[in-house]
Amino acid sequence: AVWKGFSLDWYSKQFRNRLIMESVYTTLLVSLLATAIATVAGTFAAIGLYSLGWKKREALLKEMFAEIGPGCYIEPPFHANFGGGHVHFGAYVYANFNLTCVDDTHIYVGDYTMFGPNVIVATAGHPILPELRERLYQYNMPVHIGRNCWIGAGAIILPGITVGDNVVVGAGSVVTKDLPSNVVAVGNPCKVLREVGQRDREYYFKNRKIDYDAL
Repeated sequence: AVWKGFSLDWYSKQFRNRLIMESVYTTLLVSLLATAIATVAGTFAAIGLYSLGWKKREALLKEMFAEIGPGCYIEPPFHANFGGGHVHFGAYVYANFNLTCVDDTHIYVGDYTMFGPNVIVATAGHPILPELRERLYQYNMPVHIGRNCWIGAGAIILPGITVGDNVVVGAGSVVTKDLPSNVVAVGNPCKVLREVGQRDREYYFKNRKIDYDAL
């Protein structure tokens, strides 16, 4: 498929394998860099289509993303190294303003997950060894985010992380280690604060009770 003058079959299988094989490679690969630049340019050019209605937006997201389920909504601006080409969204995922997906390799997000504004999901890293960084080496590790999570505003999820189902990540957290399902986790580095429990069935915010009759 070709979108806005850019081929969505972005790069040869050789370079694609370099991205997803989880080993170090040099970003001096000219073809790879050219592809990234072209893809990002295409993404920014297409963001204007958000003014053209729901059906046009859905069609655009299907072109941009590796996979995307029904009912997803992304508030622009949306930033991604490869335009979402390695991003896999389930159904009814919502992203508030300024979601950044460093999608040098794959990012998987389960159904009904929500992202607050200014969240960063990063798959790319660079070696600690200065000599390798000087030669522009990097590595990519996939990120998995489960079903029905809430990733709070300004949170950062680092390469290789797995977040379980029904997880709440507090605003401003930096997730450096995997998080199990059904927990509230906060902080830098992000740590489990508590499990999702009975109180959460009674109160939606501090001492404010859920009125189930009104739902």
